[in-house]
Amino acid sequence: MKKLVLAVVTVAAVLAAALIPSGPPVQAANGGFGSAVSAIKQLSWQTNSSVNALATAGNVVYAGGLFTRIRQPGKAAGQGEAVRTYVAAFNRTTGAPLAFAPKLNGAVWAIATSPDAKWVVIGGDFTTVNGIKRNHIAMFSVATGRLVSAWDASVATRVKAIAIFGNSVFFGGSFGRVDNTVRNHLAAVRLIQGDLLPWNPNADDDVYAIDLSDNGTRVFVGGPFTKINGKDHYSLAMVDNGRGNAFAFPAAAAIPKPTIGCTTRVKDIDTLGTKVFVSNGGDGGGCYDGVLAADVATGKLLWQNKCLGATEAIKAIGNWVYKGSHAHNCSSSGAFGDGTGTHYLLVESGIDGKIGPWFPNTDANPNSTTQVGPLAFASGGNDLWVGGDFLHVNGKVQQGLTRFTNAAGGAAPAAPKVPTVSTAVTNQVSVSFKDSYDLDNLTLTYNVFRGSTNISSQKFTTYYWQPRKTITVVDKGVKRGQSVSYHVEIHDGRNIMKGPAIAVKVK
Repeated sequence: MKKLVLAVVTVAAVLAAALIPSGPPVQAANGGFGSAVSAIKQLSWQTNSSVNALATAGNVVYAGGLFTRIRQPGKAAGQGEAVRTYVAAFNRTTGAPLAFAPKLNGAVWAIATSPDAKWVVIGGDFTTVNGIKRNHIAMFSVATGRLVSAWDASVATRVKAIAIFGNSVFFGGSFGRVDNTVRNHLAAVRLIQGDLLPWNPNADDDVYAIDLSDNGTRVFVGGPFTKINGKDHYSLAMVDNGRGNAFAFPAAAAIPKPTIGCTTRVKDIDTLGTKVFVSNGGDGGGCYDGVLAADVATGKLLWQNKCLGATEAIKAIGNWVYKGSHAHNCSSSGAFGDGTGTHYLLVESGIDGKIGPWFPNTDANPNSTTQVGPLAFASGGNDLWVGGDFLHVNGKVQQGLTRFTNAAGGAAPAAPKVPTVSTAVTNQVSVSFKDSYDLDNLTLTYNVFRGSTNISSQKFTTYYWQPRKTITVVDKGVKRGQSVSYHVEIHDGRNIMKGPAIAVKVK
């Protein structure tokens, strides 16, 4: 990424000046932010432990995980709590909980909703729901919140991933049998009837992720497996929706095979339009942890981002791919290097994979079983719900669950400080100030005022992890003996931050 350089300009030149380094595409910040959602955390309830899975159905958000309680926004653990055993539902608009509160006897690892928003299917470690036998998978009515009594598919062990298309529910996990029939790690049942379908890709190890193309003809699966139907398909495969036969998938070759020092596996998959996005997490120093994009129809690799720090969750919204990870080094993609901290929440351009303008952050609960931060995403199109093992969001208490929206405004730029001035040259003043940053914009407008007169307007693209750079404007519109004052204002498209003024007498 090209560094900003010291800019020294005259008043005549600054009106057209712009210094924008190469980098990701920057959308106009019409709502005060550059990507699909802002970096401002909106109100939502919390959980007392990890959220592993999220899904939306209309104005309802479903969350599943290891939690047994939910609590009010801003409250500390143990305060303002309500019982929810491993699964809960929330109002997408307000973040408040709904009455949906089935009693499970084990954790939830996967949730999917039907495209018509009528049904929600959960999977995990549980074997009973409300005291009724349900082996690792269950379906509920979105309208009533009730368990569908006639839908009783039985899975031998954990269900880790679910996707629904048409009248089929596709799922993966650690199991070897479904309804007492051999199904190794992947299976499908009918949505309404719950009976087993012929779909049988026969993976040789666990499946962590599953999603379908928008037209339902391609099923994408990922995890630590090495074979599909006895043939080599390491960690990522594209199969048909009938029998589960694998298609050629050239992009899968971008995922390195295991070595003594590195084992990487697919953690999440999300499709949107003509693209499928795939995230990985690796064990070992420098092991592949990034995100790739491929063509849904051909499987051709479109781009690959190789940030280090396992990517646990991804969600595509428009031309943006949001990622939940513990990224600590994205220097290979022209962004931050080691030593800038852990960037748990990021966005990448869906066009080329470069880091985009969205930098809220979480932490990771050191006492959790996962200790990685964000673990799951869901979106209704104009928002992003984030679940995980975190304790804080943007420095404020918010455990397990949070949300971001496209409400206008976004994060404001960091306020400018008082500029420095120099009158070393007769009949002119040099005004110097540091650039700023914004957590949901890259390009900011810097306006320099002499009193109430705008003498300079420039645009610069900056990232908050970069060292702050000095910008100098030379004002030649003054005369010797004149007393003037200068201040800087920074504009992100909606928010304006005004800095303090400094007075000076022109020499």
